[in-house]
Amino acid sequence: MLLNSMKVVSFCHVLQGPACTQYLGDMGADVIKIEPIEGERSRRWRGAELPGNVSGLYLCAFRNKRLLSVDLKSPEGREIVLALIDKADVVVENFRSGVMARLGLGYEDIKKRKPDIIYASGTGWGSKGPMLARESQDLIIQARTGLMSATGNQHKEAKSVGSAIIDQHAGALLAMGIVAAYVRKLTTGEGTHVEGSLFAAGFDMQTEPLTVFMSVRPSTQILNRDPHLSTWYHHAPYGVYHCSDAEMAVSTNPLEKLAEALDSDELRAIQDVHAYEERDKVARVFASVLAKRTYADVAAAFDRHGIWYGPVHDFDDVADDPQVEAMDIFRSTEINGGVVQLVNHPNRYDGQVPELRVKGLKIGEHTRSILTELGYSAEKVDDLVARNVVFSAAETPNASSETRKKKVSAK
Repeated sequence: MLLNSMKVVSFCHVLQGPACTQYLGDMGADVIKIEPIEGERSRRWRGAELPGNVSGLYLCAFRNKRLLSVDLKSPEGREIVLALIDKADVVVENFRSGVMARLGLGYEDIKKRKPDIIYASGTGWGSKGPMLARESQDLIIQARTGLMSATGNQHKEAKSVGSAIIDQHAGALLAMGIVAAYVRKLTTGEGTHVEGSLFAAGFDMQTEPLTVFMSVRPSTQILNRDPHLSTWYHHAPYGVYHCSDAEMAVSTNPLEKLAEALDSDELRAIQDVHAYEERDKVARVFASVLAKRTYADVAAAFDRHGIWYGPVHDFDDVADDPQVEAMDIFRSTEINGGVVQLVNHPNRYDGQVPELRVKGLKIGEHTRSILTELGYSAEKVDDLVARNVVFSAAETPNASSETRKKKVSAK
């Protein structure tokens, strides 16, 4: 794969950082994920249960990483991770600003030790400003960046997006920055401090509407629109409409073309209005026309006239979509005796989906092999495990995270 020569040490949890390192691992990087003795937070995130009682939040960004469980607050634990960093190209972390520095693993600490390091920090709020002390999370950032407000169709009636899209986007942006820094390192030998944040990613996702709004500064009442309309800044009928038997998404299309395609006198009567200034009127008329027709009839008419449209699928429809199958969007994978459907890496390289090389599920699953690579003897690893400096899944395969927490607190 493309990044076979890249070595990454990851201090990441929840989704932004794990998504970033999963992209890198998918592309071939050797990613070692550092976890505390009790495992990282996303393992305990509970929503819908998956086979084997695995957290969906963990499982969505777990692949192609080796797992090392270590107590970073112990001197010997820090020695282990510093030895890994000495051999690495990249360090990735997504803690709140200042956490890594307090552990003696901040950018300045690592740069002094290894000047050519690529150190990637994925924070919530960035590295400066009044919000640094506050926790951040996708939903909070959706609210703070205006995305919720713009998604709702009335001002002061915000609506969130049905996915942690900012976390995922921030992870992709951070991976992009790391790859760019890696090219720089390979060509100049120089390291880079790459900084990404959920806050900036939330604005990056809204480049088009923010460019329009911040340049013109209309009243926020412009958000108020007919509920069929998906955005405030496109002309009608850009949105979602009901046919008599199904929902349909219709993009920006000239009104006269829509009137011709549907042979509609109602649409011909408004085809000369300004489709943005009178967007609500256009949406209402268009909705009334589609409501009287079946999806198949409308689709056939739109196909004949080159209209931009598409069906609204729910997840059951997605599961049976032939385009999904053709593109290998999902990967059936055995997990703890059950089968889950993972979302594959989004890109294709020479026509191929990146392989799933490593399924890192158990806390400390690769602790022993990683320490062996660093030159630790079996006896030394046994000693570190016995003193809870590290945890190895091979030693206590049935131990719960609560049991491990008690061991750590009892040290």
